[in-house]
Amino acid sequence: TEPATAMASAEELVAAGLSHAVARQLNCLTEDNKNTRKRALDAIRKETLGRDLSSGALQGLFDHLLKPLLRCLSDPMEKCRETSIQMLGDFIRRVPRPEDSLPYLVPALTQRLGGPEIVEPAEELRLALLGVLGLAVELCGGRLAAYVEDVVKILQRTLVDPFPDAKKESCRCTVSFARAVPEHFHMQAESLVKPLMQTISHQHSRVRVAVIEATGAVIQFGNAKSLDDVLSHFAQRLFDNSPQVRQAVTTVVGSWLLNLRDRYSYFHKLIPLLLSSFSDEILDIRLLAADYWKKAGCQWQQENEDDLKDKLDFLTSPPSLYPAGAERPELGCRELVFRNLSKMLPAVSREITDWVVGTRVKSAQLLAVLLLHAEDHATQHMELLLSTLYRACADEEREVVSNSLKSAELIGTFVSPEVFLKLILGRLQKSSCSPAHLMVLGAVLRGSSGPALVPHLGKIAHMLSHPDIGQESEKLEYLEQLLCCVQALLSQGGKDCREISLQLLKVLVTIQSLSSDQQLHDKVLEAMGLLSVLQDLGGPSELFGRHMAELMEWLAASQDSWTGYSVERLQFEVVAIQSGPAIGGALHQLLPLLKTCLQPSRDAEMRLKLLTVLSKLLLNASATVDSRGEFAHYLQPFLQDILLPNLVWQAGRTSAAVRTAAVSCLWALLCGGTLSQEQMLSVHGDLLPHVIATLDEDSKTTRHTGCRVVAATLRICGTRLHPDALNTVYPELLKRLDDACDEVRLSAAQALSAWFRCAGDEYRAQCGSHLEFLFRGLLVYLDDPDSSVQGAVFEVLKEGSAASLSLLQQEIEAVKEKHRSPVYCDQLLRHISALPRDTA
Repeated sequence: TEPATAMASAEELVAAGLSHAVARQLNCLTEDNKNTRKRALDAIRKETLGRDLSSGALQGLFDHLLKPLLRCLSDPMEKCRETSIQMLGDFIRRVPRPEDSLPYLVPALTQRLGGPEIVEPAEELRLALLGVLGLAVELCGGRLAAYVEDVVKILQRTLVDPFPDAKKESCRCTVSFARAVPEHFHMQAESLVKPLMQTISHQHSRVRVAVIEATGAVIQFGNAKSLDDVLSHFAQRLFDNSPQVRQAVTTVVGSWLLNLRDRYSYFHKLIPLLLSSFSDEILDIRLLAADYWKKAGCQWQQENEDDLKDKLDFLTSPPSLYPAGAERPELGCRELVFRNLSKMLPAVSREITDWVVGTRVKSAQLLAVLLLHAEDHATQHMELLLSTLYRACADEEREVVSNSLKSAELIGTFVSPEVFLKLILGRLQKSSCSPAHLMVLGAVLRGSSGPALVPHLGKIAHMLSHPDIGQESEKLEYLEQLLCCVQALLSQGGKDCREISLQLLKVLVTIQSLSSDQQLHDKVLEAMGLLSVLQDLGGPSELFGRHMAELMEWLAASQDSWTGYSVERLQFEVVAIQSGPAIGGALHQLLPLLKTCLQPSRDAEMRLKLLTVLSKLLLNASATVDSRGEFAHYLQPFLQDILLPNLVWQAGRTSAAVRTAAVSCLWALLCGGTLSQEQMLSVHGDLLPHVIATLDEDSKTTRHTGCRVVAATLRICGTRLHPDALNTVYPELLKRLDDACDEVRLSAAQALSAWFRCAGDEYRAQCGSHLEFLFRGLLVYLDDPDSSVQGAVFEVLKEGSAASLSLLQQEIEAVKEKHRSPVYCDQLLRHISALPRDTA
C-alpha cells in the first residue's frame, strides 16, 4: 500500500502543479473578449489533455476544472462551447472516476438540453452534448440511478429535436440508459413513449429504425402498459417503404414475445404483429419473423410442458389432410394462436375492411397464417370467420380476395364439411346470394377432401341448382363464381358426381344461358366434358342424352309463363343447341312445348327467339331433331300447330319479324333434306298458301325467303304437283319480278325455273293459255335495265322452252322488235332452234 500511497501523492502533486499553471487561463475564461476566452480554453486543453498524464492526475485536474468547463457551456461564443464540450468528453473518457462529475454534469446538461425551449442553438453542439451524456451513461452505468428524472427529462426533449442526428443519438442513449438502470428506469419510462411516437414517422428511415429500437427498450425495461400506445404505430411501420424499418419492427416485437415480463398478457396483441411479417416481400424479414416465432413457440411450450403433455405424447403426426407445400408450425406456436384466437380474430375482421388498401391486404394475409396455425380449432369461430370472408371476398383489391380465398380453403381443409356447409348453405337460403358467397363456398370445397364431401354432394348440388341461387344474377362475376363451385364439386367428388349429374348440368345450362361471354362458355363446355368423362360418357351430347327427359320436364314445368326475357327460355335454347343428336330422342316432349310457346297469343318476342333457335336446329336436322329419323312422324303437327300459325299476318313489327323467322324455319326444314317427296306432297296443300302470302310482306327478307321456300317446295314435289297448284304459284312469283329488291327478283326467277321443271306433260296438255301468259310476262324482263335480272330471266326461259318450243318462239318473235336490245331474244331463238323439234 505504501507504493500506491506514494503514487497517489505524486499524482496529486502533479495535478496541483498543473492547476496552478492554468490558474491564469481559468481567470481569462471570465473575460469579455471572446478571443481571450477561446485562447484560454485552448491553452488549458494543451496543458492538461495535451500532456501524457496518468489517469489519477487527470482525475485531480478534472475535479478542479469541471465547474469552469460547465460554465463555458453557456459561453456566447460557439467555438468556446464546442471546445468545452470536447474537453468534458475527453476527461470523462480518461478519468478513473467519471461518476464524481455527475452531481454537476447532469444538472448542466439538463439546463442546456432539458428545458421546454431550445437553449443550445447550434444543432451540432446539441448532438455533442448528447454524446457526452451517452458517454456518461456508458461509463457510469448504475451510478446514474439518482439522476433518472433528469436524464429522462433530457431525452423527452431531445427525442423530438429538429436535428435528425440528435434524434438518433437520443434513441441510442435511451437504449443504453434503460439497460443501465432497469430497476429505476421503469418508473419514468412511460413519459418517453409520447416523444418516441411523435418521432416514429420521421422522414429519415434511420431515425425511424432508431426510434423503434428505443421503443423496444423503453417497453422492455419500463411499463408494458404503454404497449397499447405503441402497437398501432408499430403496425403502421409494417407498411414502411424501408425494409430496415420493417426488420426493426420484427426484431423488437420478436424480442418482446421472448423477453417481455408481462408477455402472457399481451400475446394476443404481439402475435399478429410478428405473424404479419410472414408475408413481407423481403425474404430475410420473413425468415427473421419465422425464427423469432419458432423460438417464442418453443419457449412457451417448455414453460407449459405439463399442460401439453398429452399433445406432446400422442398428437405428433400432422392431420391426414394438410395444405400442399405448407410446413406445419411447432406445437407451441399452434397453441399460442389457438389460445389467443378469440382475442385476435375480431381485430382482424375489423381491419380486413379498413379504408386503406395496405391494411386490408395485411389483414387478409394474417388471417391465412392464423388459420394455418389454428387448424380444427377454427371451428368454434366459424360464424365470425365466414362473415369476415364474405366481406373480404367482395373487395375490389385482388390481393385481398386471393388471400381471403386461401383462408377459405384452409377452413375447408381443417373444418368438418358438416359444420361449414350448414352455415354457408344456411346463409344462402336466408339472404340473397352474392359473388362473394359463392367465392367462399367454392374455396372451402376446393380445400376440403373428396371423401368428406361425398355425403353432402346432393345437398350442395341441390342448392346450386335452385333458381334463387342459379338465377340470382346475370353479372359475369357471379356466374364465374357459380361455375367455380361446380368445378370444385367435379374436382373433389370425382366419380361420385354421377349422383348429382343432373343438378350440375342444370347449373351449367343456366350459366351458359345467362352470359354471352365466350371465355365463360368455353369453361362451361369444359366442365360439361369433365362431367361426361366422370360418367364414362362420350362427351356433352351423350351427357345431355342421359338427362334429356328430365331436362325437358324441368323446362316444361314453367313453359306457360315464358316471355322473351325468361331465364327458362334461355335455358331451353342452350339445351336445344348443345344437346345435338340427343334432342332427336325427345321430340315427344319438345314439340308439345313448342306448340304451347309458339301460339300466336303468346309473347311475340319470345316466339321470335324460339323460332330462331328452331331454324338452327332444322338447318342441321339430321344431327339434331331428326337424328333418329323420327321427325317425319311429327311433320303434320309440326307444320299445323307450330309453324303455320306463325305465318298468319298480324299487325306490328315484332309480328312481322315472327313471320320472317317462321318462313326461315320452313326454309331450314326444306334445306335440311328431312322431307321426302311423299311427305311434301301430303302437306303442300296447307303449306303453299301460307308461304305465298309471305311474298307480299313488307320485309324484303321475308319475301326473299318465301321465294326460296316456294322453289324448294317445287323441287321436292317435282312433276307430281297438280296443275291447279302450279297455276296458283306462278302469278305470285311473276309479281316478285317487279320487286323493289333485286335479291327478291333473282330468287323469284330461280323459283320460276323450278316451276317450269314441275310443269310436266299433263300440265302442258291442260294449261297452254297459262304458259302463254307466263311467257309473255317473262319476256318483258329480257329487256330489264338490270343485267342480272335479264340473265336470270333468260335462264328461266331456257328452262321453260321445254314446255312449248313453238309457243315460246312465237312469243319471242312478237316482242323482239320492241326490245331496246334483241340480244337475249336472238340467243333464245338460237337455243330453240338447236333443240329437237319433238319437244315442241
